[in-house]
Amino acid sequence: MNAMTDRLRALPSVDSLLREPIAADLLTAYGREATVNALRVTLDQWRDRLRAGEVLASGADAILNHATDSLRADFTPTLRPVINATGVIIHTNLGRAPLSQAAQRAIVEAGGQYSTLEFDLETGKRGSRLIHAERLLQQLTGAEAALVVNNNAAALVLLLSALALGREVVISRGQLVEIGGGFRVPEVMEQSGAKLVEVGTTNRTRLSDFERAITPQTALFMRAHASNFKQIGFVEQPDLADLARLAHDHNLAVVDDLGSGALLDTAPYGLEHEPTVQESLAAGVDLIAVSGDKLLGGPQSGLLLGKQALIDRLKRHPLARAVRADKLCLAALTATLEHYRRGEALTHIPIWQMIARPLESIRAQAESWQAQVGGAVIDGVSAVGGGSLPGETLPTALLALDLPAPDSVLARLRANHLPVIARIADDRLLFDPRTVLPGQEAELLRAIQAVIA
Repeated sequence: MNAMTDRLRALPSVDSLLREPIAADLLTAYGREATVNALRVTLDQWRDRLRAGEVLASGADAILNHATDSLRADFTPTLRPVINATGVIIHTNLGRAPLSQAAQRAIVEAGGQYSTLEFDLETGKRGSRLIHAERLLQQLTGAEAALVVNNNAAALVLLLSALALGREVVISRGQLVEIGGGFRVPEVMEQSGAKLVEVGTTNRTRLSDFERAITPQTALFMRAHASNFKQIGFVEQPDLADLARLAHDHNLAVVDDLGSGALLDTAPYGLEHEPTVQESLAAGVDLIAVSGDKLLGGPQSGLLLGKQALIDRLKRHPLARAVRADKLCLAALTATLEHYRRGEALTHIPIWQMIARPLESIRAQAESWQAQVGGAVIDGVSAVGGGSLPGETLPTALLALDLPAPDSVLARLRANHLPVIARIADDRLLFDPRTVLPGQEAELLRAIQAVIA
């Protein structure tokens, strides 16, 4: 018992620990309250472990080092940058589309200063936040009007609430989709107050199915683009232009949940053609809802584009304020749209840089990695991801490492101060250069060398 008492008494006090040089750094980095609390918790843990029979160093350095680790872990944010070496370009779990440098600068400028968010410089009076991206969206797509909200789910809820409350919305049974996070189109319609009318079958829906469903209570025809799954075989859906003509013949509107928000054709880069906003408008669609952070390559947002009269109704709806975009979103979106207007999307927007990157360039980078860390360069595929172009891939070159316990190695890479996210196939670690951003390569290789060592 005396030996135990002596070990407990040998532990330094909080005051004495605070006089150590290491503590000065902790006080500067984390503040007095957090540092003192960490030291007290560490000392309590030390006492409990000593009483449990553990052999522990009772000096100040050991206790301060443990407290430092605790503080570092506690102050590390849960939302952190990572290195995406998976080859999934629009990786939903990793934040979807990374922003261009211009969009990043726009966020810093809008967030760090006062801005003209709702101020008209010409009149000196209150202005509207709704104007900031609308003109660019009109120019780029040919839409009569546009409205930006905080995401595409909000865009759908708003348009259905404003245009179809208590009335019928006709949609193909094969388009009652569920996207990430359990977000289901039928449930969205229910929440909005619209009445769902399913037509056709899971695999085949014809124009005549829509025509037979029309009643005095019908408000809209709706198409939900299959952006996260693919139907093959004995399938059929009515042509969008034909659907629009039928709707207009009966004084109905047709809305298109286009989802991925492509403004450029994906086919020239070896991918299946993804329907674009411009094509949908040209087909006669009255209102389109798309995401800003998928194939558009901008911040999380929902874009509503189409007829002026319909957009005006959405702008006046009470729900519009609840789902409006904030200044940081509008700043980043406007900067992203400027890349399209200047014809520089392929060279400035990260996801389009990745999509358009030549295989030879990717292979050369993989071979450079191999020269520094070993392994082998093998053929593989990258995926677009993010609920866009389901099943479509791009050829790539991968660095493959054969290391013992690859799952454990992945865990250690994720524990890096800039976490590295990679994948395993056939018990090999795979790293795809396509999705590693410029400026991250050196840290990626350092992390790999550390786990190999």
